[in-house]
Amino acid sequence: MTDRAHVGRQVALDVSEIQIIDLGEVIATHQIVAPGESSITDEHYGGPRPDRRRAVRPRTEAEKTFCALGPVAEAFIKGAAARGVTTLAADLVELAMLLGAHGREAFIPALERAVHFGRFRASDVASILAAGTGVQQITPAGGALIIELPHVSVRSLSAYQTSELS
Repeated sequence: MTDRAHVGRQVALDVSEIQIIDLGEVIATHQIVAPGESSITDEHYGGPRPDRRRAVRPRTEAEKTFCALGPVAEAFIKGAAARGVTTLAADLVELAMLLGAHGREAFIPALERAVHFGRFRASDVASILAAGTGVQQITPAGGALIIELPHVSVRSLSAYQTSELS
């Protein structure tokens, strides 16, 4: 039975990875991908298919201005849409005000942090900006987290003794 024979039929799904199962037989397996992307196996269609990633299509002036900030802005919009944020238009106005108030050099890293942690509201970006440099920086897994520890005086262990030893 070919993969096309399953179109329109009811099949089961396994969510640890996406598997299409018919009568207990796995007929296709797909990788789980980020929100807004699609996982297509070319072999199912007889050859390569065009890139199916959906581009952000800004319509309003606020969306166009925001998207001009680059890939992180597009990732923010995609993430917000994937999570069903219904107030994106108002959030974009607030984000524009935050950009004007804090400047691009502080705003872009805050936006990157928001995207990294899946926070897609203007209030989330405002909180990150308010924290300023007080937040730890994201490091790749396995990377060393280097922080300066305060210098303290060194005492002998006997200074911690609470009673005389018998």
